[in-house]
Amino acid sequence: MYSQTTHPKSKSSESLRALRKHRSTLNWLQPLLLLSLPGIWLLLLLVLPTLIILELSLVPGIRPGEIVNPSGLDNYIKILDPLYLQVIWRTLFFAVGTTIICLICGFPIAYWIAVKITANWKNLLLLAFVLPLWTSSLLRSYAWISILRPTGLLNRMLINLGLPSWELLNHSPAVLIGMSYSLLPYMVLILYASLEKLDKRLLEAAADLGANQIQTFWRVTVPQVITGIGAGSFLVFISAMGDFINPELLGGASSMTTARLIYNQFLGAAQNWGFGCALSSSLILVVSIAIALLIKFGEATPKR
Repeated sequence: MYSQTTHPKSKSSESLRALRKHRSTLNWLQPLLLLSLPGIWLLLLLVLPTLIILELSLVPGIRPGEIVNPSGLDNYIKILDPLYLQVIWRTLFFAVGTTIICLICGFPIAYWIAVKITANWKNLLLLAFVLPLWTSSLLRSYAWISILRPTGLLNRMLINLGLPSWELLNHSPAVLIGMSYSLLPYMVLILYASLEKLDKRLLEAAADLGANQIQTFWRVTVPQVITGIGAGSFLVFISAMGDFINPELLGGASSMTTARLIYNQFLGAAQNWGFGCALSSSLILVVSIAIALLIKFGEATPKR
């Protein structure tokens, strides 16, 4: 009779395999546990509400308290009505116009702070530039009302200079001014982060090769900061698409936007939640596409 014995090497190999299996399980569980609470938070406050909005958008003419019975795409077809298409195009006009204004005004400011100002003053200037963000957007809009109204500060200055007064309040220019003022700091901060990494040796090399300032700007500066330009533009565009306060307070009845139209469907006299959800879903789709492009531009390698 021979007693069965286990070789010490086989025991060590089995224990090693068990240890590796245990470590692989821990490596799989640790990220899951780390992301569990944020995942539950996003599920309850983002994913589920979005799915509910999508479901309600398929119910034509639903009102509060009625039974949800998805039955078609009538609400989405209603968006194609010329009246609502005009509102959507106006929203895009405000978003694109605000983005262009912020880019044109923000690039020189960011370039001046990043390249021309000494390091001792940069942080102070950036802090001073973002100080308006510390106040309520509602207060900033009311401040623009006091400036742009017919008896406001701007028209009083024009009259004192012997110039005709401007009727800006409750018109599209007032909305563009308010939205651009609110979103300009975001554009400046993103452009500053890109311009601060600007390789000045390339600027000097371009000057040595005989390039003028315009050629240097388009062929050397812009390719290096194109990712910052794209990221800042998409961020401003996304924020402008969902802006509600500035069009409501500065634009008047003639500046109806998608955000105001959605508000009217839920809390206004219309009380058409299905159509409001369809508009919300369409806006979510547009913003999601813009965010995807923002991520793509943000991760791209700047050209040299």
